[in-house]
Amino acid sequence: MHHEIVALERIHQPLPDTFDFPPSTTYNLTVYDRPDAALLHSRVRDATILIVTTIKISAETLHPDVTPNLQLIALMATGTDAVDLQACRKRRIRVTNCPAANVDAVSEHAISLYFAARRKTAILDRATRQVPSDWKEKRTLTGMLRFADGQPPLSCGDEVMGVVGYGALGKAIAGLGRALGMKVLIAARKTTTPTSTSEGFDQVLSPPESTATSDDRIPFADVLRQSTVLVLSLPRNPQTINLLSTAEFAAMSPHTVLVNIARGGIVDETAVIQALKDGQIAGYATDVLEKEPAEGPEDSPLLGQEAAELNITLSPHLAWFAQRTIKNLAAILKSTVEAWVQGKEINVIA
Repeated sequence: MHHEIVALERIHQPLPDTFDFPPSTTYNLTVYDRPDAALLHSRVRDATILIVTTIKISAETLHPDVTPNLQLIALMATGTDAVDLQACRKRRIRVTNCPAANVDAVSEHAISLYFAARRKTAILDRATRQVPSDWKEKRTLTGMLRFADGQPPLSCGDEVMGVVGYGALGKAIAGLGRALGMKVLIAARKTTTPTSTSEGFDQVLSPPESTATSDDRIPFADVLRQSTVLVLSLPRNPQTINLLSTAEFAAMSPHTVLVNIARGGIVDETAVIQALKDGQIAGYATDVLEKEPAEGPEDSPLLGQEAAELNITLSPHLAWFAQRTIKNLAAILKSTVEAWVQGKEINVIA
């Protein structure tokens, strides 16, 4: 057996030096530093195993005329939205990922974004550097940290953290929230437009005054209504696109900061800007945008001048980036590909 392994995105992290296959299996490894959509089809034509991270592998690319020999797509990432899984299933192309490789880094980044939004770190940095100085003239800038109702910001012991998405990442974030003294609510699956009554998303802890679901997870609408910190850690799929939009923001507390370390598109970017302008929520901090990489307001309203005046904190999809994550990704990818070649599949998602 011979495999042509093609890796399309070394820019994101190092690949394993070698793969340890049975003696009867040989392979060539072709590596490209950066993805190039214009060259994608020519690069993948001979591949039996494809290693990808973020580049879109569409139904067109998965057509037998383009990838006649493809048998395995190994995602060197946790997220799976880059690959058309339905098209893979139709062709019986196996898809694997690297689950939980980035849990430590991303959960810590989520907490850093929470603090940045709650304490308005970037806004205060700009104000402190400003010349002439409002700080010097007014003697204090406490007004910049106050809510619209005049109250000072909350500290961790007074926060209610809602976690939407309770896989390994959601569990890690919930654990950090509890360690900081927050009450943690795990959201159940969303089933309806949020209202003041309990209706549902699924998942757990210390239910407040609302009625919990039968498995002790808190209805989605209740979590929206009661959280002062809402963290998104769920996959992007057709069911979660614009999960939070105009109706959801209207149901939230004006003291709430929203943290998105999931995927762009789960939060309606235009709606979140309006919600901040209207005082429906207190802040938005995100590591992900609907269109990535992004440049200016043509790619995202979050990069426009209107958003610059609001409590919005952005990072460029780097929550995952840490020494431990790099080591985990390489190790998991190597063991996953080797297991598949030996007929012992692990980390299968399609």
